[in-house]
Amino acid sequence: MRYLVTTLLLLVPLAFAGDAYEDASDVTETVIIEGEVGGGGPIWDWPTAFLFDNGPVFNSSGTGFGGCDESILESVTLGMNTLGFGHQIDHDNRIADDFVIPTGESWDIAQITFFAYQTNADSLSTPITGQYIQIWDDVPTSDKASVIWGDLATDRLSTSAFASVFRVTETTGGASNRPIWVNTCTVPLTLGEGTYWIVWQVDGSLSSGPWAPPIAILGQSTTGNGLQSTDSGVTWNPAMDSGSSTQQGFPFIIEGSVALERSTWGSIKSVF
Repeated sequence: MRYLVTTLLLLVPLAFAGDAYEDASDVTETVIIEGEVGGGGPIWDWPTAFLFDNGPVFNSSGTGFGGCDESILESVTLGMNTLGFGHQIDHDNRIADDFVIPTGESWDIAQITFFAYQTNADSLSTPITGQYIQIWDDVPTSDKASVIWGDLATDRLSTSAFASVFRVTETTGGASNRPIWVNTCTVPLTLGEGTYWIVWQVDGSLSSGPWAPPIAILGQSTTGNGLQSTDSGVTWNPAMDSGSSTQQGFPFIIEGSVALERSTWGSIKSVF
């Protein structure tokens, strides 16, 4: 548990019509933030092994408030502008991203972990109150795509813990008003080789968001092929940063076990 008492000048964005995204360019208010980091609340333990990791949620280690990591929006270096994408269940906004099971493998999925934040939350208790998931057998924009598991009516959230990561811009380093929360969902599912898409929504207790932070890689403005729908899934569009006009991916982690067929354990991604 790490503590820090300090005073910082931070900027808070206005609300958006439909809460489709949170852009740094819409910052208008100045507030004072002070307090402690993770005091008494759950802090996530990063997994040491997993089946699939779609990309990093932070790109700067130990530089944040209280010594936490930061997910830095490169607003100056790369001209990026979008802090987070709306996937609020109360607005029926949705995001989607894909994963690939290699040829010859079958995965027994146990849980999937997602990331979200609500502006002006603290890091002491989670504002995330629900997570809803569908798994599709193809990209949702395809006429042939169908839902093979899950729905957007059943809350799958099992735990929500502080990621020890704050979402910031290059000009607001040290800001503590966007703590990122790790939301783990139980997903008892076995899938064979192929490309699959996850569609998800999140519910929260605060007025701003929940927002989905995109994958964060220093020096890289295009981070994936994520999609967003702001009309209840009727249409889908690339999740584009509004400053750099580049497509973003969304971090998530799949955990479980592999039933080997023609493949080897070397195809499983692991970190130690």
